[in-house]
Amino acid sequence: MRVMVIVKATKDSEAGLPPSSELLEEMGKFNEQLVNAGIMKSGDGLKPSSQGKRIAFDGASRTVYDGPFAETKELIAGYWLWEVKDMDEAVAWAKRCPNPMPGPSELEIRPFYEMEDFAAAITPEAQATFDRVQHKLDKA
Repeated sequence: MRVMVIVKATKDSEAGLPPSSELLEEMGKFNEQLVNAGIMKSGDGLKPSSQGKRIAFDGASRTVYDGPFAETKELIAGYWLWEVKDMDEAVAWAKRCPNPMPGPSELEIRPFYEMEDFAAAITPEAQATFDRVQHKLDKA
């Protein structure tokens, strides 16, 4: 089961405050444990939303909005991509994580859709396109 573990933003992360040396060391050790266990596939921190953009879609219309964005509690400060056997394993690993922020913070765990989730709707053409794209990604 693939999951995305989302590090929710805080006022500190949105202010662009860098993590302490101690936190960087703790997170490095935690990431190393995840990699050694075969759990972590990817992960990174994100710059504050003040450096980001949003694109709103309405039919053929596209509107670009500059950050920062309101509602810090709804923003993402970082993420991991994990491969776990089930949600219980993901929760167990997340509970071992050092607090990713100087103050109170949250992680959110969301499972990815897999192709089998779309079995009733996927056409042979869509499956072929997916397979081609996945092949190219696997080679990258």
